[in-house]
Amino acid sequence: MDTGGDAGTPGRTIRPLDAFERRVLGVLIEKGKTTPDQYPLSLNGVVVGCNQKSNRDPVMTVDEEQVMRAIDGLKKCGAAAEVFGSGKIPRYRHLAYEWLGVGKEELAIMGELLLRGEQTEGDLRGRASRMDPIPDLDVLRGLLDRLAERGLVVWLSPPGRGRMLTHGLLPEEKLDKVRRELGLTAAAAATAIPEDRPDVPEPAAAREPTSASPPRPAPTEPSPAALEQRLIDLEATVAELQKRLAALEQALGG
Repeated sequence: MDTGGDAGTPGRTIRPLDAFERRVLGVLIEKGKTTPDQYPLSLNGVVVGCNQKSNRDPVMTVDEEQVMRAIDGLKKCGAAAEVFGSGKIPRYRHLAYEWLGVGKEELAIMGELLLRGEQTEGDLRGRASRMDPIPDLDVLRGLLDRLAERGLVVWLSPPGRGRMLTHGLLPEEKLDKVRRELGLTAAAAATAIPEDRPDVPEPAAAREPTSASPPRPAPTEPSPAALEQRLIDLEATVAELQKRLAALEQALGG
């Protein structure tokens, strides 16, 4: 049974995660909460969870080698661990309570965002509640405010019906891509302050520039890490397209 962690425990090396790390960590969080009798997971269990078609966006097709690379990355930054228990087959569990310094409901929110990416508050509440109950949007917003203060949640649109958000473990290049796909800019997203919190000052990035404002630096070339992330995302997209093409050929009798 998932009893939660110490919400006051400091995180370890919190860093952006690549596409496979995000999926693996999301799966470990989900299975720890929804199928505790099968947790910690074997390598095959993690692969099956990553390739699951329900509660996943995008649907991915990953192999054991890709999953093991992701697990190794999560182990190095303190987000996951390998355990053996009474058997000889290694199993894997998350350390996300300690890594992120969150409580039960907050971890359910993070797990759902890792599995499905950007979504509305209403969708998130329903989906995260399958892991830990979140009774209404007011409760959810209180949890999201705390996560946003620590950069673990990123608002993608201003307050209102259908307000969008995602988690804060995306590489900057991927976050910019999400904003572009939603037709947003970083400055517009920076104005996403809850309507019921008028005491929160307007972010400096969203204020009108003045004559005294320094010129913004010219865009720089993508870093090697950003280029690597683009390649990982592209590989995941190609794998999914290949899977869909194979299914289509089979359906057409090709």
